[in-house]
Amino acid sequence: MEFLTEDEAIQVDAALLSSKEKFSTRLAIYALRCLKEIAETQDIKIDNIKPEQVQYWVKNDDSFKEKLELDSNFHDFFSKLVISSLKPLKQASQAENIPIQDLTVKQLIQWFEQQSKNNLAQESPI
Repeated sequence: MEFLTEDEAIQVDAALLSSKEKFSTRLAIYALRCLKEIAETQDIKIDNIKPEQVQYWVKNDDSFKEKLELDSNFHDFFSKLVISSLKPLKQASQAENIPIQDLTVKQLIQWFEQQSKNNLAQESPI
């Protein structure tokens, strides 16, 4: 499984976001890809995925075998990243009024940009 395609990386890099926000956006895009795969293999909706199911998937997905062998903490670390990405994914899907699995990369980037604008507006004195 690819982290981000070249086109996705270009779209994120072009977004009006800080480096930290771009990292969060990249992570959300990749987590969405992982969550879609988990939902498909376990025949459930992304909204219903439990942390244990993410952990099971990370432990058993062949693409992670090498990383798990090199770093025993990778399993917990990566599982927590995917699980924590559910919060912004749920918020973005609610903002778009669509299921999480139907979110596009463009919609996610736009949502993160909107959140960034909202945060800047709250920080700026009137």
